[in-house]
Amino acid sequence: MVGKTIEELSIGQQARFSTTITETDIYRFAGVSGDFNPAHVDETFAAGTFFKTRIAHGMLTASFISTIIGTMLPGPGSIYMSQTVNFLAPVKIG
Repeated sequence: MVGKTIEELSIGQQARFSTTITETDIYRFAGVSGDFNPAHVDETFAAGTFFKTRIAHGMLTASFISTIIGTMLPGPGSIYMSQTVNFLAPVKIG
C-alpha cells in the first residue's frame, strides 16, 4: 500500500469505500466506545424511537473517512486533523 505525495494530489481526485453495516459492527463499536445507547443495541427500545429500528452509531459511520484518508487517498501514513459532520439520515443494519 503506497500513499500519494502532496505533489501527486489534485483537485477532483476521488476515493470510495463501501461496506454493509452488520449487527456485529454495532456491538463491536459499542464495546470499544462504551456507547451502549439502546437506540443502537436494543431492538425493542429502538422500535419506539423516531427511526423505528436500531441505527448505527453516528461516529461509526463518520470513522469511515479515516479508512479513505489512511488507506486510499492520500493513503498510508496520512493523518487528518479535524472533521465536521452533519448526519443527513440514519444508517441501519444491512
